[in-house]
Amino acid sequence: MQREFEDAFDFNETDDQITAIADIKRDMESSQPMDRLLCGDVGYGKTEVAMRAAFKAVQDGKQAAILTPTTVLAFQHYESFKRRFANFPVNVEMISRFRNAKEQKDILERAASGKIDILIGTHRVLSKDLRFQDLGLLVVDEEQRFGVRHKERLKKMRTAIDVLAMSATPIPRTLHMSLVGLRDISIIETPPKDRMAIQTIVAKFDEKLIRTAIEMELERGGQTYFVHNRVETIYDIAAKVRELVPQARVVIGHGQLPEAELERVMLAFMNHEYDVLVATSIIENGLDIPLANTIIVNRADRHGLAELYQLRGRVGRSNRRAYAYLLIPPETELTEIARRRLSALKEFSDLGAGFKIAALDLELRGAGNMLGGEQSGHIEAVGFEMYTSMLEEAVRKMKGEEDKPAHAGTSINLGISVRIDSSYIPEENQRLRMYKRIAGAETPADLGDVLAELKDRYGDPPESVRNLLAAGELRLRCERLGIAQLDRKRTQIELPNPNGNRKQPLKQFVEMLHIRFAAAAADTSQQEGGNGSGNSHVDPVAMMKLVSRNAKRGAQFTPQGVLRWPLTSAKADDVLAETRKLLESLSPE
Repeated sequence: MQREFEDAFDFNETDDQITAIADIKRDMESSQPMDRLLCGDVGYGKTEVAMRAAFKAVQDGKQAAILTPTTVLAFQHYESFKRRFANFPVNVEMISRFRNAKEQKDILERAASGKIDILIGTHRVLSKDLRFQDLGLLVVDEEQRFGVRHKERLKKMRTAIDVLAMSATPIPRTLHMSLVGLRDISIIETPPKDRMAIQTIVAKFDEKLIRTAIEMELERGGQTYFVHNRVETIYDIAAKVRELVPQARVVIGHGQLPEAELERVMLAFMNHEYDVLVATSIIENGLDIPLANTIIVNRADRHGLAELYQLRGRVGRSNRRAYAYLLIPPETELTEIARRRLSALKEFSDLGAGFKIAALDLELRGAGNMLGGEQSGHIEAVGFEMYTSMLEEAVRKMKGEEDKPAHAGTSINLGISVRIDSSYIPEENQRLRMYKRIAGAETPADLGDVLAELKDRYGDPPESVRNLLAAGELRLRCERLGIAQLDRKRTQIELPNPNGNRKQPLKQFVEMLHIRFAAAAADTSQQEGGNGSGNSHVDPVAMMKLVSRNAKRGAQFTPQGVLRWPLTSAKADDVLAETRKLLESLSPE
C-alpha cells in the first residue's frame, strides 16, 4: 500500500527528495527516535516527504501529528492531505481556531480513542488536554516560527516519538545544531521542473512602481500580495492600493480578524475572487497559490532575513516568472544589518538559496544557546573556533566515540620576524586564512601545500613568511617530541675562567634556547628513572650525553625540567638551522 501511495504522486520525485525519503524511513525503522531537520526551499516538495512519513507511521498502527504555526497553513495542509489520502483508509482531521468548541471536543475524544490517524493543527496540538492513543510521528512545519519552549514540550509529549522538522530557512540555533551533528539534516536543493528564479527588486517606496507592478500582474491574469505588517494602518494602505489601481479587486487579511472572516478571505483569494491581498506577515508560511506571482513587501527593512525569504517564497510556485518588490522608506537611513539582509536576498535570488540564507543568518545573528532558551546570540566570550571544537568534543563523548589525540599546542618564540605582511597579501581575510592554515597544519606536507599555494597566488614569499613556515615545521617536531614551550632568551651564564681560576668564573650573556617539556611527559620519564626530559619520544640518555658534551658552552638541564641550549648566532636563518639541528639530535634514532 505504501508503494501504491507513492506511485499516486502527480510529479516525478527529485533526487534530493528520494534521498530525504530514504533517510527518514531508515530513521523511523531504527530503535533510536528520529530527530531530523528537512531543509528545502519553498515549493521544493517538503510536504510530499512529510506525507510519505505520515503514511508509513499510520501503516505501522501509529498516529501522526502535523504542527503548523498558523491557522491558514493548517487549513491549507488539511486540504492537501485530504486530497492526497482520499483513496486510502486514512482518517485526516484538523484542530485549530477554525473549529468551534463542540467540534474541538469531538476531535479530542476521537484522537484519544485512536479514530484519527493524522491530526493537523496549530499550537493547539501541544495543549495538555489533547491526548493521542499512540502517537508515533510529529511533523513540525516551518520550525523557525516556534519558540524553544514549544519545541521542548514536543519532546516531552513522548520520549520515543519520531520528530521531523521542516524549514526553508532554519533559525541559526537549529541550523548550527544540525551542522555540528546534534541533529540529522536532509537538504532538498533540486528545484522542480520548469521552476524559475524569483526576480527580486529592492527599491524606495514609490506609488508609480506599485501601480506598475500590480497592473503587470493583472494583465497576465495573476494575483498580487501586498504585505504591510501594521494592523493599525493596513486599511489606509488598502485604500491607497484601490486608489492606485481602481480595476483591481482588493481584500484585507490579518490575524486580528475573526476566524470565520479570515478563513473566508483566504479561501476567496485562493479561488481568485480577488486580485490583490493586502495582508500582514500572516501569509508568510506555506500558502500555495500558483496564480499569485507578484509580492510587494512594505518596510522590508523591518523584517528578518528568514521572514523576508519566506515571504518571497509565496510567489514563483508555478512555471511563470515571479517578482518580489522589497520597499524601503525613501527618507530613512538603513542600519548595517538591514542593508546586509536586503543585499543577501538580492544576491541569493537563484533557486535553492534557502540553505545559504540560513547560513548567512547564522553568521549575522550567531548560533544561540544549544541547551538554553536563546535562539540566537554570539559566542564572543570564547571565540567561535574554540566554541565549536569544545562542542564537537562534547558531542563525540555523548556518542561514545573515541577522543581525538589531544593537540600538544607547542608555544614557540624564537625572537625572529614571523609574519605575513600586507605588502605580500593585501586582503586581511586572506592573510588570516593563511595564518590559520599554517597554525592548523598537521604534517610537513600540509606546510608544503601552503608554500606552493602562496608561490602560485602571490609570488615568492619574503623572508618573514618563510620564517613563519619554518617555525610551523619546528612546531610539528616539538609536538612529536612532547615539548610544550620553546623560547629564545638572552640568558646570563657562567663559563669556566680561561685563567684557571675556579672561584671567579666568567659571567656573560648568551643567546639561548629554553625548552620546556610537557608536564605529563616529564612525569612519565621520571617514573621510568629518567630525568624529566619529556615523554618516550625523547631519548633521555642521548639528551644527557648531548648536554654533558656541550656543558662548557653553557648547555644544562635544570631541576625544573628545562633544557637550556646556547646559540652561536642571532641571525634568523642561523637560529632556525640550529634549533632544527638540536631537535633532530633529541629525536630517537
